[in-house]
Order: sequence, then C-alpha cells, then structure tokens
Amino acid sequence: MSGKDELRKQVKEILSNLPRPVYEDYSYKIAQTLFAADDWINAKVIGIYVSRQPEVDTYQIIRKAWEQEKLVVVPKCNPTDKKLSFRILTEFSQLESVYFGLFEPIVALTDEMNEEMIDLLIVPGLAYTRTGHRLGFGGGYYDRFLSHYSGQTISLAFDQQIIPQFPIEDYDIPVSKIITNHEVITTK
Repeated sequence: MSGKDELRKQVKEILSNLPRPVYEDYSYKIAQTLFAADDWINAKVIGIYVSRQPEVDTYQIIRKAWEQEKLVVVPKCNPTDKKLSFRILTEFSQLESVYFGLFEPIVALTDEMNEEMIDLLIVPGLAYTRTGHRLGFGGGYYDRFLSHYSGQTISLAFDQQIIPQFPIEDYDIPVSKIITNHEVITTK
C-alpha cells in the first residue's frame, strides 16, 4: 500500500466518524461561505460533483444554483479513456447510480456542455494541503481534466481534510481556493 493509499484510508476513517448533525452543520457552513464568494456570485455555469458521504454535501449547493438560475453541469466519467465530460443537470431524477454508489448524469436525459463554458469548477478530493494540492480518490479523472481547464477552481473540505503534506506528483494541479467549515484558504 502506497503512502497515498494509507492516507486515503486514514482520512476516510476520520470522516466516517463525523456524527450526522456535525456533518450537516459543517456542510451548511461551507455552502454559506461558498454562496457569499465572488467566484460563485459571478459564475453562470457551475461544474460540480454529486456528493456521497462523507464528502461535503453538494445537493444543497446544486439546489441553490438552480434557485439562482445558474446552469449546473455534473461530471460523467468515461472509464475507457479516464476522461471527464460535464452534462447539464436540471433535476436530480436525471442521475443514475453507476459504480461505487456514485451518481452520474443519464446520457439519454442530459446534454454535454463544452468545458470552456464552465465558470466555476467545484473539485472533489479526500485531503488537501494549504497550497491547494489535493489527494483525490485515486482515479486520476480530475488531474487529467484540470491539466487543460483554465476556469476558477474551488474545493470544499471539512477541517479534518486539511493536512500538512503528502507526496505531490508533477501532474498534480492545485485548486485556487479551499473552503472549510472555519476558513477560506486562497492558494494562488
């Protein structure tokens, strides 16, 4: 098991021990901070993943985007070339459970969005450093996508996900900002 795998395991364990009320409270605080950020206010198209516990809850964020008449696009993974595409989501019933309990857009019910149209991308991850480097879930999808994405990137994380350091590879691209339940970390 690599250092990164060991770290993934540790962080998952810490997060799985967050009591539900605390998880809800932290997710709510993070969402409120996001909604007040200029990046959010100015964005017309929001790229966002569909969360599953113990990730910060993104369902409330997607609902708020719809209420504010923003366009929401969610990722679809293509396992053959390990690439992400983003599809327009207008209701939760356009999602289906794929692998590992991840929800993705149903291709027949959604349209693909050109990635250059995404103003703000909410990037998932398991752990982060204060420099904005992220430890993903190990698929490498976002690393590939971020290598040619030029818009604004924000990650949402519980305090417990901010760690001093982990091995960083050449292809690791930091996010511009991390919003936690206590602070906003601007990395660039």
